[in-house]
Amino acid sequence: MGKISKTFRALGQIIRRPYLLNLILDSDEVWKDEVVRNYQLPHGLPCINIRQFLPQEGMEIDPYAFLDGGSLPTDIALLRSLSIRNKVKDYLEIGTWRGESVANVAATGACCVTINLPDEEMRRMGLDEDYIQMHRVFSENKPNILHIQGHSHQFDFSSLQRKFDMIFIDGDHHRSSILKDTQTAFTLLKDEHSIIVWHDYALSPETPRFEVLSGILAGCPIEYRNQLFHVSNTLCAIFSRESFETKTLKANEKPAIIFALKLFANSQN
Repeated sequence: MGKISKTFRALGQIIRRPYLLNLILDSDEVWKDEVVRNYQLPHGLPCINIRQFLPQEGMEIDPYAFLDGGSLPTDIALLRSLSIRNKVKDYLEIGTWRGESVANVAATGACCVTINLPDEEMRRMGLDEDYIQMHRVFSENKPNILHIQGHSHQFDFSSLQRKFDMIFIDGDHHRSSILKDTQTAFTLLKDEHSIIVWHDYALSPETPRFEVLSGILAGCPIEYRNQLFHVSNTLCAIFSRESFETKTLKANEKPAIIFALKLFANSQN
């Protein structure tokens, strides 16, 4: 009777507050059920050890702010390492934020394009002006970075007249947006060596974010789904045609890799 009573109380709450149904439907457990049902991936994507990408001598990242909404240091190190390792000449980023990631890739010599919602559109959405002004603070005025203010679902990427060696997707993380950005990214790859990286594929380095994974899988061409991977110790998923040694991701395992960090604080003022 206890469970039945709770069920009726829950239904009553939903009837009185219909928005609660959206919270249920957006629950990551619901998305996990969808991924397991359609793709049989209860643990998320196969996991690659990040050491397969990082150089033996280590990787410096600069700039990095350690502030809300940013990437993990390992996420930035992954992007910078991939840019060097894969000799990336043309880089596209969907979702700019402070510009940490694109500034780090630009430092490797790549020609970078980053697209983000226009400032005026963010104002119409009622977003805080301080938040809007934080966009591009690390990447503006860099000669090898082209900033586009536009919506990635509406922008005509053919106007750029180029394809890309690496694409980083870090825009809206709802399934429908991830699906659309993923479909777009696959049309913009330069050749068989080109790669895609998705940020916030994971809630934490040991916990997949199944709504994002569902969007990635739905947007990825069927023939490439077995070439999608989670990179360990990061929040990132990657598409690559390379062959990698992989494992199933499990939480609370003994660390397979330990990092040594050396921090230097540089003032922006």
